[in-house]
Amino acid sequence: MHFHWDVFINLGIISVAMLIATFIRSKVKFFQKYLIPNALTAGFLLLPLYNYVFPFLGFETGSLKDLAYHFLGMSFVVLTLRNRQPKTKDNDGAGPMAVGILYQYAIQLVVGLLLTIFIIYTFRPDLFHSFGVFMPLGFVLGPGQALSIGESWSQMMSMEGLGSVGLTFAAIGFIFCCFGGIYLINFAIRNKWVTPEELSYMGEPGTRRGIFSNLRKDLPVGSYLTTESEAIDTMTLHTGLVMFTYFLSFLLLLGLTSLLKLIGQAGVDLGDSLWGINFIFAAFTGMIMRRFLVAVKADHVIDNHTMNRVSGLLVDIMVTAAIAAISIAVVMEYWLPILIVSVVGGIISTWSVIYIGSRLYRTHRFFRTLMIFGVSTGTLSTALALLRVVDPDFKSPVVEDYTFGAGIVFLFAIPLIILMTWPVKTFLTGNWMYFWMFFGLCCLYLIGCTIYFFIKSPKHVLKNKRQVWLKKK
Repeated sequence: MHFHWDVFINLGIISVAMLIATFIRSKVKFFQKYLIPNALTAGFLLLPLYNYVFPFLGFETGSLKDLAYHFLGMSFVVLTLRNRQPKTKDNDGAGPMAVGILYQYAIQLVVGLLLTIFIIYTFRPDLFHSFGVFMPLGFVLGPGQALSIGESWSQMMSMEGLGSVGLTFAAIGFIFCCFGGIYLINFAIRNKWVTPEELSYMGEPGTRRGIFSNLRKDLPVGSYLTTESEAIDTMTLHTGLVMFTYFLSFLLLLGLTSLLKLIGQAGVDLGDSLWGINFIFAAFTGMIMRRFLVAVKADHVIDNHTMNRVSGLLVDIMVTAAIAAISIAVVMEYWLPILIVSVVGGIISTWSVIYIGSRLYRTHRFFRTLMIFGVSTGTLSTALALLRVVDPDFKSPVVEDYTFGAGIVFLFAIPLIILMTWPVKTFLTGNWMYFWMFFGLCCLYLIGCTIYFFIKSPKHVLKNKRQVWLKKK
Protein backbone atom coordinates (compact mmCIF):
# COMPACT_ATOMS: atom_id res chain seq x y z
CA MET A 1 0.00 0.00 0.00
CA HIS A 2 1.07 3.57 -0.68
CA PHE A 3 0.46 6.34 1.83
CA HIS A 4 1.04 10.07 1.40
CA TRP A 5 3.54 11.62 3.79
CA ASP A 6 3.84 15.19 2.45
CA VAL A 7 1.88 16.90 5.22
CA PHE A 8 3.66 15.00 7.98
CA ILE A 9 7.08 15.55 6.42
CA ASN A 10 6.45 19.30 6.36
CA LEU A 11 5.16 19.21 9.94
CA GLY A 12 8.24 17.21 10.92
CA ILE A 13 10.56 19.74 9.28
CA ILE A 14 8.71 22.59 11.01
CA SER A 15 8.97 20.76 14.34
CA VAL A 16 12.73 20.29 13.97
CA ALA A 17 13.13 24.00 13.15
CA MET A 18 11.07 25.02 16.19
CA LEU A 19 13.15 22.76 18.47
CA ILE A 20 16.35 24.31 17.11
CA ALA A 21 14.86 27.78 17.54
CA THR A 22 13.92 26.96 21.14
CA PHE A 23 17.50 25.87 21.83
CA ILE A 24 18.84 29.07 20.24
CA ARG A 25 16.48 31.23 22.31
CA SER A 26 17.52 29.49 25.54
CA LYS A 27 21.25 29.95 24.87
CA VAL A 28 21.79 33.09 22.78
CA LYS A 29 21.50 36.42 24.60
CA PHE A 30 20.59 38.34 21.45
CA PHE A 31 17.36 36.40 21.01
CA GLN A 32 16.56 36.75 24.71
CA LYS A 33 17.24 40.48 24.72
CA TYR A 34 14.97 41.17 21.77
CA LEU A 35 12.29 38.64 22.80
CA ILE A 36 12.29 37.05 19.36
CA PRO A 37 9.53 34.39 19.23
CA ASN A 38 10.79 30.90 18.45
CA ALA A 39 8.29 30.54 15.61
CA LEU A 40 9.78 33.52 13.79
CA THR A 41 13.30 32.15 14.22
CA ALA A 42 12.18 28.73 12.98
CA GLY A 43 10.55 30.27 9.92
CA PHE A 44 13.67 32.16 8.91
CA LEU A 45 15.79 29.05 9.46
CA LEU A 46 13.60 27.22 6.94
CA LEU A 47 13.30 30.11 4.47
CA PRO A 48 16.52 29.41 2.49
CA LEU A 49 15.98 25.65 2.70
CA TYR A 50 12.51 25.77 1.14
CA ASN A 51 13.79 28.14 -1.55
CA TYR A 52 17.06 26.51 -2.57
CA VAL A 53 17.33 22.97 -1.14
CA PHE A 54 13.99 21.25 -0.61
CA PRO A 55 12.63 21.90 -4.16
CA PHE A 56 15.31 19.53 -5.47
CA LEU A 57 13.97 16.90 -3.06
CA GLY A 58 10.42 17.36 -4.29
CA PHE A 59 9.13 19.57 -1.48
CA GLU A 60 7.46 22.78 -2.59
CA THR A 61 5.97 25.58 -0.49
CA GLY A 62 2.38 24.88 -1.50
CA SER A 63 1.77 22.66 1.52
CA LEU A 64 3.24 25.33 3.82
CA LYS A 65 0.84 27.93 2.44
CA ASP A 66 -2.05 25.55 3.06
CA LEU A 67 -0.92 24.99 6.65
CA ALA A 68 -0.61 28.72 7.32
CA TYR A 69 -3.98 29.43 5.69
CA HIS A 70 -5.97 26.80 7.59
CA PHE A 71 -4.21 27.15 10.93
CA LEU A 72 -4.96 30.87 10.81
CA GLY A 73 -8.66 30.16 10.39
CA MET A 74 -8.69 27.59 13.18
CA SER A 75 -6.85 29.96 15.52
CA PHE A 76 -9.74 32.39 15.17
CA VAL A 77 -12.22 29.63 15.90
CA VAL A 78 -10.32 29.07 19.15
CA LEU A 79 -10.40 32.74 20.05
CA THR A 80 -14.16 33.04 19.55
CA LEU A 81 -15.02 29.75 21.27
CA ARG A 82 -13.38 30.81 24.51
CA ASN A 83 -15.62 31.85 27.39
CA ARG A 84 -15.92 35.61 27.58
CA GLN A 85 -14.34 37.65 30.33
CA PRO A 86 -16.58 40.21 32.07
CA LYS A 87 -16.56 43.48 30.13
CA THR A 88 -15.42 46.63 31.88
CA LYS A 89 -16.64 50.14 31.30
CA ASP A 90 -13.22 51.34 30.17
CA ASN A 91 -12.86 48.71 27.43
CA ASP A 92 -12.48 50.30 23.99
CA GLY A 93 -14.43 47.60 22.18
CA ALA A 94 -14.52 46.65 18.51
CA GLY A 95 -15.38 50.10 17.09
CA PRO A 96 -12.02 51.82 17.66
CA MET A 97 -10.18 48.66 16.59
CA ALA A 98 -12.19 48.57 13.37
CA VAL A 99 -11.40 52.22 12.68
CA GLY A 100 -7.71 51.59 13.37
CA ILE A 101 -7.64 48.81 10.76
CA LEU A 102 -9.70 50.74 8.20
CA TYR A 103 -7.55 53.84 8.77
CA GLN A 104 -4.43 51.92 7.76
CA TYR A 105 -6.20 50.36 4.80
CA ALA A 106 -7.18 53.82 3.53
CA ILE A 107 -3.75 55.34 4.22
CA GLN A 108 -1.94 52.56 2.36
CA LEU A 109 -4.34 52.77 -0.59
CA VAL A 110 -3.85 56.53 -0.93
CA VAL A 111 -0.06 56.32 -0.51
CA GLY A 112 0.21 53.33 -2.85
CA LEU A 113 -1.78 54.99 -5.61
CA LEU A 114 0.17 58.26 -5.32
CA LEU A 115 3.48 56.39 -5.50
CA THR A 116 2.21 54.48 -8.53
CA ILE A 117 1.59 57.78 -10.34
CA PHE A 118 5.09 58.94 -9.38
CA ILE A 119 6.69 55.74 -10.73
CA ILE A 120 4.68 55.84 -13.98
CA TYR A 121 5.68 59.44 -14.73
CA THR A 122 9.36 59.03 -13.78
CA PHE A 123 10.98 55.74 -14.80
CA ARG A 124 8.35 53.02 -15.40
CA PRO A 125 5.65 54.26 -17.81
CA ASP A 126 4.49 50.71 -18.57
CA LEU A 127 3.59 49.99 -14.94
CA PHE A 128 -0.06 49.01 -14.48
CA HIS A 129 -2.10 51.62 -12.61
CA SER A 130 -3.38 49.28 -9.89
CA PHE A 131 0.17 48.43 -8.76
CA GLY A 132 -0.05 50.49 -5.55
CA VAL A 133 -3.20 48.64 -4.49
CA PHE A 134 -1.01 45.60 -3.88
CA MET A 135 0.42 47.30 -0.81
CA PRO A 136 -2.75 47.10 1.33
CA LEU A 137 -3.63 43.79 -0.30
CA GLY A 138 -0.31 42.26 0.75
CA PHE A 139 0.32 44.22 3.94
CA VAL A 140 -3.18 44.50 5.45
CA LEU A 141 -5.18 41.66 3.95
CA GLY A 142 -2.40 39.12 3.44
CA PRO A 143 -1.22 36.68 0.77
CA GLY A 144 -4.63 35.09 0.16
CA GLN A 145 -6.26 38.29 -1.02
CA ALA A 146 -3.13 39.50 -2.82
CA LEU A 147 -2.81 36.23 -4.72
CA SER A 148 -6.47 35.82 -5.68
CA ILE A 149 -7.00 39.42 -6.80
CA GLY A 150 -3.60 39.50 -8.51
CA GLU A 151 -4.47 36.41 -10.54
CA SER A 152 -7.80 37.93 -11.57
CA TRP A 153 -5.95 41.05 -12.73
CA SER A 154 -3.56 38.85 -14.71
CA GLN A 155 -6.51 37.53 -16.68
CA MET A 156 -8.02 40.99 -17.16
CA MET A 157 -4.76 42.58 -18.37
CA SER A 158 -3.29 39.47 -20.04
CA MET A 159 -0.18 39.79 -17.88
CA GLU A 160 1.60 36.90 -16.21
CA GLY A 161 2.74 36.80 -12.61
CA LEU A 162 0.62 39.50 -10.99
CA GLY A 163 -0.38 37.04 -8.30
CA SER A 164 3.32 36.65 -7.55
CA VAL A 165 3.66 40.43 -7.30
CA GLY A 166 0.94 40.41 -4.66
CA LEU A 167 2.70 37.62 -2.79
CA THR A 168 5.94 39.60 -2.96
CA PHE A 169 4.29 42.52 -1.17
CA ALA A 170 2.91 40.10 1.40
CA ALA A 171 6.38 38.59 1.87
CA ILE A 172 8.04 41.99 2.31
CA GLY A 173 5.29 43.04 4.67
CA PHE A 174 5.85 39.84 6.63
CA ILE A 175 9.56 40.59 7.04
CA PHE A 176 8.83 44.25 7.78
CA CYS A 177 6.38 43.19 10.47
CA CYS A 178 8.71 40.65 12.06
CA PHE A 179 11.79 42.85 12.43
CA GLY A 180 9.91 46.12 12.83
CA GLY A 181 7.51 44.59 15.33
CA ILE A 182 10.23 43.15 17.55
CA TYR A 183 12.11 46.46 17.44
CA LEU A 184 8.88 48.30 18.27
CA ILE A 185 8.24 46.05 21.27
CA ASN A 186 11.71 46.59 22.68
CA PHE A 187 11.58 50.32 21.92
CA ALA A 188 8.23 50.53 23.72
CA ILE A 189 9.62 48.68 26.74
CA ARG A 190 12.64 50.99 26.94
CA ASN A 191 10.49 54.09 26.65
CA LYS A 192 7.83 52.83 29.09
CA TRP A 193 4.98 52.69 26.59
CA VAL A 194 3.94 49.44 28.29
CA THR A 195 2.66 49.69 31.86
CA PRO A 196 4.51 47.86 34.69
CA GLU A 197 1.45 45.68 35.23
CA GLU A 198 1.48 44.56 31.59
CA LEU A 199 5.22 43.89 31.84
CA SER A 200 4.95 41.70 34.95
CA TYR A 201 4.87 38.39 33.09
CA MET A 202 7.57 39.34 30.61
CA GLY A 203 9.88 40.31 33.44
CA GLU A 204 10.36 36.72 34.59
CA PRO A 205 13.79 35.25 33.65
CA GLY A 206 12.11 32.08 32.36
CA THR A 207 10.22 34.11 29.84
CA ARG A 208 13.41 35.70 28.50
CA ARG A 209 15.02 32.29 27.96
CA GLY A 210 11.80 30.80 26.62
CA ILE A 211 11.99 27.86 29.04
CA PHE A 212 11.32 27.85 32.78
CA SER A 213 14.24 26.95 35.01
CA ASN A 214 14.50 23.38 36.29
CA LEU A 215 14.92 24.86 39.77
CA ARG A 216 11.48 26.44 39.70
CA LYS A 217 8.94 24.49 41.73
CA ASP A 218 5.78 26.57 41.17
CA LEU A 219 5.31 25.97 37.45
CA PRO A 220 2.17 27.66 36.08
CA VAL A 221 -0.85 25.51 35.29
CA GLY A 222 -1.40 25.24 31.54
CA SER A 223 -4.94 23.87 31.46
CA TYR A 224 -7.72 22.23 33.46
CA LEU A 225 -9.68 19.06 32.77
CA THR A 226 -13.35 19.40 31.84
CA THR A 227 -13.88 15.74 30.90
CA GLU A 228 -13.26 12.30 32.35
CA SER A 229 -10.13 11.12 30.56
CA GLU A 230 -11.34 7.52 30.36
CA ALA A 231 -14.19 8.76 28.15
CA ILE A 232 -12.44 11.44 26.11
CA ASP A 233 -9.39 13.55 26.79
CA THR A 234 -10.02 17.25 27.37
CA MET A 235 -7.55 18.21 24.64
CA THR A 236 -9.28 15.84 22.22
CA LEU A 237 -12.66 17.41 22.95
CA HIS A 238 -11.38 20.94 22.48
CA THR A 239 -9.49 20.09 19.29
CA GLY A 240 -12.50 18.26 17.88
CA LEU A 241 -14.76 21.19 18.66
CA VAL A 242 -12.36 23.59 16.93
CA MET A 243 -12.02 21.45 13.80
CA PHE A 244 -15.77 20.78 13.58
CA THR A 245 -16.51 24.50 13.85
CA TYR A 246 -13.89 25.26 11.20
CA PHE A 247 -15.53 22.71 8.90
CA LEU A 248 -18.87 24.46 9.41
CA SER A 249 -17.22 27.76 8.45
CA PHE A 250 -16.04 26.12 5.22
CA LEU A 251 -19.61 25.05 4.43
CA LEU A 252 -20.84 28.58 5.21
CA LEU A 253 -18.28 30.19 2.92
CA LEU A 254 -18.90 27.63 0.19
CA GLY A 255 -22.63 28.33 0.26
CA LEU A 256 -22.11 32.10 0.28
CA THR A 257 -19.74 32.08 -2.69
CA SER A 258 -22.14 29.82 -4.60
CA LEU A 259 -24.92 32.36 -4.09
CA LEU A 260 -22.66 35.25 -5.13
CA LYS A 261 -21.97 33.53 -8.45
CA LEU A 262 -25.63 34.00 -9.33
CA ILE A 263 -25.24 37.79 -9.58
CA GLY A 264 -22.54 37.69 -12.27
CA GLN A 265 -18.83 38.32 -12.58
CA ALA A 266 -18.78 40.90 -9.78
CA GLY A 267 -20.18 38.27 -7.46
CA VAL A 268 -17.61 35.73 -8.64
CA ASP A 269 -14.76 38.19 -8.00
CA LEU A 270 -16.13 39.07 -4.57
CA GLY A 271 -16.64 35.40 -3.76
CA ASP A 272 -13.05 34.56 -4.73
CA SER A 273 -11.74 37.33 -2.49
CA LEU A 274 -13.75 36.03 0.46
CA TRP A 275 -11.61 32.90 0.63
CA GLY A 276 -8.60 35.10 1.37
CA ILE A 277 -10.21 36.28 4.61
CA ASN A 278 -11.82 33.03 5.65
CA PHE A 279 -10.73 33.68 9.24
CA ILE A 280 -13.59 36.17 9.58
CA PHE A 281 -16.09 33.48 8.66
CA ALA A 282 -14.29 31.05 10.95
CA ALA A 283 -14.63 33.56 13.78
CA PHE A 284 -18.30 34.18 12.93
CA THR A 285 -19.00 30.43 12.98
CA GLY A 286 -17.12 30.16 16.28
CA MET A 287 -19.34 32.83 17.80
CA ILE A 288 -22.45 30.98 16.65
CA MET A 289 -21.12 27.71 18.07
CA ARG A 290 -20.35 29.35 21.40
CA ARG A 291 -23.85 30.82 21.58
CA PHE A 292 -25.25 27.37 20.80
CA LEU A 293 -23.21 25.82 23.62
CA VAL A 294 -24.44 28.52 25.98
CA ALA A 295 -28.05 27.94 24.88
CA VAL A 296 -27.85 24.19 25.58
CA LYS A 297 -25.93 24.85 28.81
CA ALA A 298 -22.82 23.02 27.59
CA ASP A 299 -20.36 25.91 27.58
CA HIS A 300 -18.83 24.65 30.84
CA VAL A 301 -16.90 22.02 28.85
CA ILE A 302 -14.74 24.80 27.38
CA ASP A 303 -11.62 25.59 29.38
CA ASN A 304 -9.94 28.82 28.33
CA HIS A 305 -6.52 27.57 29.42
CA THR A 306 -6.85 24.51 27.19
CA MET A 307 -7.97 26.76 24.34
CA ASN A 308 -4.83 28.82 24.92
CA ARG A 309 -2.73 25.69 24.43
CA VAL A 310 -4.54 24.83 21.20
CA SER A 311 -4.17 28.42 20.00
CA GLY A 312 -0.47 28.41 20.85
CA LEU A 313 0.11 25.27 18.79
CA LEU A 314 -1.80 26.66 15.81
CA VAL A 315 -0.10 30.07 15.87
CA ASP A 316 3.42 28.65 16.26
CA ILE A 317 3.05 26.28 13.31
CA MET A 318 1.21 28.91 11.28
CA VAL A 319 3.91 31.56 11.69
CA THR A 320 6.75 29.15 10.95
CA ALA A 321 5.05 27.80 7.82
CA ALA A 322 4.12 31.26 6.53
CA ILE A 323 7.66 32.63 6.81
CA ALA A 324 9.21 29.51 5.28
CA ALA A 325 6.81 29.76 2.31
CA ILE A 326 8.16 33.14 1.17
CA SER A 327 9.52 32.91 -2.39
CA ILE A 328 12.84 34.71 -2.64
CA ALA A 329 12.78 34.43 -6.44
CA VAL A 330 9.53 36.38 -6.65
CA VAL A 331 11.07 39.28 -4.74
CA MET A 332 13.29 39.92 -7.76
CA GLU A 333 10.26 40.66 -9.94
CA TYR A 334 9.33 44.36 -10.06
CA TRP A 335 11.94 44.84 -7.37
CA LEU A 336 12.42 48.62 -7.66
CA PRO A 337 8.72 49.67 -7.70
CA ILE A 338 8.06 47.16 -4.93
CA LEU A 339 10.95 48.56 -2.90
CA ILE A 340 9.76 52.16 -3.28
CA VAL A 341 6.12 51.46 -2.44
CA SER A 342 6.82 49.06 0.42
CA VAL A 343 9.51 51.15 2.14
CA VAL A 344 7.81 54.55 1.81
CA GLY A 345 4.39 53.12 2.54
CA GLY A 346 5.71 51.03 5.42
CA ILE A 347 7.33 54.03 7.11
CA ILE A 348 4.20 56.16 6.76
CA SER A 349 2.01 53.31 7.97
CA THR A 350 4.21 52.65 11.01
CA TRP A 351 4.29 56.31 12.01
CA SER A 352 0.53 56.68 11.62
CA VAL A 353 -0.20 53.49 13.58
CA ILE A 354 1.81 54.73 16.56
CA TYR A 355 0.48 58.30 16.40
CA ILE A 356 -3.15 57.28 16.04
CA GLY A 357 -2.99 54.31 18.42
CA SER A 358 -1.62 56.32 21.33
CA ARG A 359 -4.45 58.84 20.97
CA LEU A 360 -7.40 56.72 19.87
CA TYR A 361 -7.31 53.95 22.48
CA ARG A 362 -7.79 54.25 26.22
CA THR A 363 -7.00 50.76 27.53
CA HIS A 364 -4.11 48.48 26.59
CA ARG A 365 -2.95 51.20 24.23
CA PHE A 366 0.30 49.58 23.19
CA PHE A 367 -1.25 46.12 22.87
CA ARG A 368 -3.88 47.51 20.50
CA THR A 369 -1.31 49.57 18.61
CA LEU A 370 0.93 46.53 18.23
CA MET A 371 -1.99 44.45 16.94
CA ILE A 372 -2.88 47.11 14.37
CA PHE A 373 0.80 47.40 13.38
CA GLY A 374 0.99 43.65 12.90
CA VAL A 375 -2.01 43.41 10.60
CA SER A 376 -1.13 46.65 8.79
CA THR A 377 2.44 45.78 7.87
CA GLY A 378 2.55 42.00 7.90
CA THR A 379 -0.15 39.42 8.31
CA LEU A 380 -2.54 38.43 11.04
CA SER A 381 -0.36 35.46 11.97
CA THR A 382 2.62 37.71 12.77
CA ALA A 383 0.33 40.15 14.56
CA LEU A 384 -0.77 37.34 16.86
CA ALA A 385 2.84 36.23 17.31
CA LEU A 386 3.94 39.76 18.22
CA LEU A 387 1.04 40.19 20.63
CA ARG A 388 1.95 36.91 22.30
CA VAL A 389 5.33 38.40 23.19
CA VAL A 390 3.67 40.99 25.44
CA ASP A 391 0.40 39.13 26.11
CA PRO A 392 1.35 35.42 26.08
CA ASP A 393 -2.09 34.01 26.95
CA PHE A 394 -4.17 36.75 25.27
CA LYS A 395 -5.51 37.89 28.64
CA SER A 396 -6.32 41.34 27.30
CA PRO A 397 -9.48 41.89 25.20
CA VAL A 398 -7.39 43.04 22.23
CA VAL A 399 -7.73 39.90 20.09
CA GLU A 400 -11.43 39.57 20.83
CA ASP A 401 -11.99 43.22 19.91
CA TYR A 402 -9.95 42.73 16.76
CA THR A 403 -12.06 39.72 15.77
CA PHE A 404 -15.26 41.74 15.99
CA GLY A 405 -13.57 44.79 14.47
CA ALA A 406 -12.29 42.82 11.48
CA GLY A 407 -15.85 41.82 10.65
CA ILE A 408 -16.93 45.46 10.72
CA VAL A 409 -13.97 46.43 8.55
CA PHE A 410 -14.86 43.83 5.95
CA LEU A 411 -18.38 45.22 5.60
CA PHE A 412 -16.97 48.68 4.94
CA ALA A 413 -14.22 47.29 2.69
CA ILE A 414 -16.59 45.46 0.31
CA PRO A 415 -17.05 48.56 -1.94
CA LEU A 416 -13.28 48.96 -2.17
CA ILE A 417 -12.80 45.28 -3.03
CA ILE A 418 -15.44 45.44 -5.75
CA LEU A 419 -14.15 48.70 -7.26
CA MET A 420 -10.44 47.78 -7.21
CA THR A 421 -10.80 46.98 -10.89
CA TRP A 422 -11.21 50.67 -11.75
CA PRO A 423 -7.44 51.41 -11.89
CA VAL A 424 -7.13 48.27 -14.04
CA LYS A 425 -9.64 49.81 -16.46
CA THR A 426 -7.41 52.88 -16.66
CA PHE A 427 -4.52 50.65 -17.74
CA LEU A 428 -6.71 48.91 -20.33
CA THR A 429 -8.48 51.97 -21.75
CA GLY A 430 -6.10 54.85 -21.01
CA ASN A 431 -8.99 56.71 -19.35
CA TRP A 432 -7.73 58.23 -16.10
CA MET A 433 -11.28 58.88 -14.89
CA TYR A 434 -11.50 55.36 -13.43
CA PHE A 435 -8.24 55.81 -11.52
CA TRP A 436 -9.24 59.17 -10.02
CA MET A 437 -12.71 57.92 -9.11
CA PHE A 438 -11.19 55.07 -7.11
CA PHE A 439 -8.59 57.41 -5.60
CA GLY A 440 -11.40 59.75 -4.55
CA LEU A 441 -13.25 56.86 -2.91
CA CYS A 442 -10.12 55.98 -0.93
CA CYS A 443 -9.81 59.60 0.18
CA LEU A 444 -13.43 59.54 1.39
CA TYR A 445 -12.61 56.54 3.57
CA LEU A 446 -9.57 58.36 4.92
CA ILE A 447 -11.62 61.47 5.70
CA GLY A 448 -14.32 59.38 7.40
CA CYS A 449 -11.79 57.67 9.67
CA THR A 450 -10.21 61.03 10.51
CA ILE A 451 -13.60 62.45 11.50
CA TYR A 452 -14.17 59.45 13.81
CA PHE A 453 -10.69 60.02 15.24
CA PHE A 454 -11.53 63.63 16.10
CA ILE A 455 -14.90 62.69 17.59
CA LYS A 456 -13.52 59.80 19.66
CA SER A 457 -10.44 61.60 20.98
CA PRO A 458 -11.03 65.35 20.60
CA LYS A 459 -8.60 66.23 23.41
CA HIS A 460 -5.76 64.02 22.20
CA VAL A 461 -5.78 64.36 18.40
CA LEU A 462 -3.67 67.51 18.24
CA LYS A 463 -2.12 67.29 21.70
CA ASN A 464 1.69 67.27 21.59
CA LYS A 465 1.68 66.97 17.80
CA ARG A 466 5.45 66.48 17.66
CA GLN A 467 5.21 63.57 20.09
CA VAL A 468 4.63 60.41 18.05
CA TRP A 469 3.53 58.36 21.08
CA LEU A 470 1.33 60.43 23.38
CA LYS A 471 2.35 59.70 26.95
CA LYS A 472 -0.51 59.95 29.41
CA LYS A 473 0.13 61.22 32.90
